[in-house]
Order: sequence, then structure tokens, then C-alpha cells
Amino acid sequence: MSRRILFLVPLLPYPPHQGGALRNYGLIRGLAGRGHRITLMTFRTPDLPEPEDTPLGGLCERVVTFAAPERSHLDRLSDLLAGHADLARRFWLPTFQDTLVKLLEQEAFDAIHIGIEMAGYLPAIKRYAAGCAVVYDALNAEYDLQKRIALQDLKTLRRLPLAAYSLIQTRRLRRYEGGLCTSADHIFACSSPDADKLGALSEGTPITVIPNAIDVSQYEREQIVPARLAHPALVFTGKMDYRPNVDAVLWFVEKVLPRVQAMIPGVHFVVVGQRPHPRLDNLRSRPDITVTGFVPDIKPYITGADVYVAPLRMGSGTRFKLLESLMLGSAVVSTRIGAEGLSVEHGTHLLLADGADDFAAATIRLLRDETLRRELGKNGQQFVRNHYDWSAIVPAAEAGYEAAIAQRDQ
Repeated sequence: MSRRILFLVPLLPYPPHQGGALRNYGLIRGLAGRGHRITLMTFRTPDLPEPEDTPLGGLCERVVTFAAPERSHLDRLSDLLAGHADLARRFWLPTFQDTLVKLLEQEAFDAIHIGIEMAGYLPAIKRYAAGCAVVYDALNAEYDLQKRIALQDLKTLRRLPLAAYSLIQTRRLRRYEGGLCTSADHIFACSSPDADKLGALSEGTPITVIPNAIDVSQYEREQIVPARLAHPALVFTGKMDYRPNVDAVLWFVEKVLPRVQAMIPGVHFVVVGQRPHPRLDNLRSRPDITVTGFVPDIKPYITGADVYVAPLRMGSGTRFKLLESLMLGSAVVSTRIGAEGLSVEHGTHLLLADGADDFAAATIRLLRDETLRRELGKNGQQFVRNHYDWSAIVPAAEAGYEAAIAQRDQ
């Protein structure tokens, strides 16, 4: 049965270059391809294209965009003192709500798909679309992510103020996210661990695990010309103003890379991703490290690497970077947190290692063993193709929407 679904997402999900955009675009594309009628309301930043210049114009019945609101440090301080969770105010705009209310008064939707950054509009939804099913799509268990960030920052004296901030946000997010989970008719979680954490916040709201996925047809290694890198090359990809990614890179450079280079001289580390944080500025002058900043396509860097590393020490959900690198046939070393939520097997699809010594040893092992690299790459590629293509995931999302709608209709 064709359904009308309103997507409220924080940023235009095209191009799908990072986590939220990849997930939202994948769901929209998959649902539209199965006959559902999608309306998208979202924000744009100056670097994003006009919707009509993207495939979204053909996938959606309507796309409504607003310029993303700018929040100053003073705004964030004011929200902090007022007791708000930071995520709750990041995309709040009165004119956006006015347009949303008019849309809900004029149009009837079967379901509204909403993330935590758009939950500030939930009271208006409840008032003007009381009969519509609300599905909360949780990219992370946000309160738990903040807790993990705080625990890492507590280990470093100079980061104690940030640890204190994250602890404050943990408490606020637990309350805020709990209210959202309870208000929603259905919850989509990215992984079973996240489902357990979100279930602890809700009051019996049904939860379906909808893993992150990719369009595997876009990741055929044979179609990609590898980037020219200095070898042996280790590559990490991600949005580089995101704290878990920044922490991963800095920990790897400080604790792991020297151990690898001591055994295999000449190893080069390539950090690929948009908006590198100022904390990474010191890496730019090092001849053994490249910080690329934005690139049009990360796939050539992944295929050009000898080993892909995911040294994440904090995070939630499931990592698109792992799905992408595995599908591209890369030999991967990841922490267990980095691979959390994916049913990968150590030694079959990738190597898992947590401490600096173990992570370095696993990386060295792969750099020295081309046969193992090829074997892991082949197995990882088949694993993603079988389990994490959007074509295998979207039917579960459809069932989740139907369950939410049926519950509303009771």
C-alpha cells in the first residue's frame, strides 16, 4: 500500500556524503522506489545544491527548504543556561514551524519521519496532525554517545571542561530523548545495542532495528580509479569536525602510528573528510600525514589505501565508513566500538583491536600480509552485499511505518 510520508530532517540529504545524509537519502530513495509518496522539509547550507538540481526533485512530491539557522556562541550559552539540550535547539526556526503548520493543515500524511534535531517541532505536529503516526529515527542513542565522549575527555586534564559540558548534555539528552521516545508511535534504531538503550528511555514504544545501509551498486571497486597515495597508505574517512572522528584521528596519530612506523618505515596516514577541526591543524605540517579536507568522492581514497583504519573510541549507531570500506573490498582494522552494531566477525571480515598495541599489531599484520588483505576484502564485500544494501533494509522500514500507522488507527 502506498503511503504519504513527511520527512523532517535537519539538512538536505544530498549529496549523500556523510552519515545522516546517507541514511536519509537511502530511505527516501528506497521508499519512493517502492511507490510511497514522500514530502521533504529540511534546511540548506550555502554549500548544498538546490533541491531541483538533485535526484530528490524526482523522488519527492515536494521539497521545502529553509536556510539553516545560524547559532552563535552566545545562543548556545543562553540555551545552556536555560537548561536546554544543545541538539534540541540546533535547527529551531519559527518560520519553519509556521510553514510546517500550514502544510499539516492543508495535507494529510500517514506518517511523519523525524530525527532528534527536529524534535522541537513535535508539539506542533501533535497539535495539527494528531491522527498521524510519528516515527522517531534515531541515528544514535544520543545520550549514550555524549556519555562516551565525556568518559574519554575525563582522561585528559586539558579537556576536563569539555567533559563537564558533555556530562551536562548527557543528563539533558537523556531527559529530552526519553520524552521523544515516549511521544513517538514507533522508533527506528540503527543497531540492537542502540535499541536496548532507547528502550530503556521509552515507555513501551515499539522499536525496530533499521540498520544503516548503502547502495552497493555505487561501490563496485572495478568502477573506481584509486587515488594516488604514498604507500604503504593507511586511510581514515569521516566528517572531520565531528568529535568522535577527531578523537579517533588524534589517538591514532599519538598512540598507534608511531608503533606501526617503527616496524614498517614510510607508512603514510591519510585523513579524508570535510571541515577538519582546528585540533587537526598541527598534523598538516607532517610529511607522513595528509589531511585532505573536502573531496568530491571518498571512494578513490579508500580503494587506494593498503589498509583502512577505524580507530574510534566513542560513537553510537552503525558506521557508514565501515560499510563503505568493506564494500569496496578494503582490508580493515577497527575498534569494537567502531564496528558496533554490525554483525562482523574478527578474522573473517576485518580485524578488531582496541588498545594501541593491539591496534598497531593488527595494522602491521595486514600491511605485511597481502593474502590476508585480499581474503578479508573479498569476505567483507560479500558480507555488505548480502546484508546491508538498502534493498534488504527498506522493507523493514515499511513494516515499521505500517505498525505505527496501525497503532494510530486503533
